[in-house]
Amino acid sequence: MSSFEGRQINPKNFHKSQLKFYAILIPLAVFMGLPIVYIFNHAFKPIDELFAFPPRFLVEKPTWQNFRTLFESSSLGATPMSRYLFNSIIVSLVVVFLTIIVATMAGYVLSKKQFRMKKVLTEINTIALMFVATAVSIPRYFVIQQLGLINSFWVHILPALAMPVGLFLIKQFIDQIPDEMLEAALMDGANDFQVYWRVILPMIKPAIATVAILAFQATWNNVEISDLFINNESLRTFAFYMSTLATQGNAVAGQGIGAAASLIMFIPNLVIFIFMQKQVMDTMAHSGIK
Repeated sequence: MSSFEGRQINPKNFHKSQLKFYAILIPLAVFMGLPIVYIFNHAFKPIDELFAFPPRFLVEKPTWQNFRTLFESSSLGATPMSRYLFNSIIVSLVVVFLTIIVATMAGYVLSKKQFRMKKVLTEINTIALMFVATAVSIPRYFVIQQLGLINSFWVHILPALAMPVGLFLIKQFIDQIPDEMLEAALMDGANDFQVYWRVILPMIKPAIATVAILAFQATWNNVEISDLFINNESLRTFAFYMSTLATQGNAVAGQGIGAAASLIMFIPNLVIFIFMQKQVMDTMAHSGIK
């Protein structure tokens, strides 16, 4: 039995004993993949299929007309679609990078350092997990207004760095790193930053990948910031632009544009998850370092 590797947690070989798992997991995977199939099919449906009753799940006569209409409509406005796309790409990349830096540094301090108010700050972050964005929209507006971020590019970035779930996840990972390992690094002459950079970060890569995905999705799909805090059209993001397309001009044609826009907004989220899914699965399976 020791030579057989098909019954491990991550089996390398196939064994007939695994058939019972496939019998359950394959239908479940197909069912969970149906929304993705629908999004791709919906974007290529002609107008008559979009309004067909009863609704059709799969497209019968796929067409690129929805995408052509989308790009044609983008050339009619004063601000080109490329500007919205540029804003979203820059904001998403900056937010992901800074969120990782802030969450990992704060998680390291809250996990391994001793100082006054440490427990209070940790509890505040835990309590913040209970509040959805809608519940704090009014106080957040006043805070952003007092900081002078209204109608500025930084309003997309700075509020997004407060990510309680990211800090909580990072801290839980760092909690499971043995203190003896950090003490050994300090005894070898490393300073706090070197311990953070060379010891902490390499050992929490799964959590970092998960935080990166969460930060990217929250930023890429965010419409509220551009809608509430931005008046300058050139500072708004691609998500806001896409959300306005279905309501512009002909409402019937707008449904096709909306379907194409939904697919365009969905693809980056799908791609980033595909490339980082191994790290995410490690995070969900272990919730830390064993």
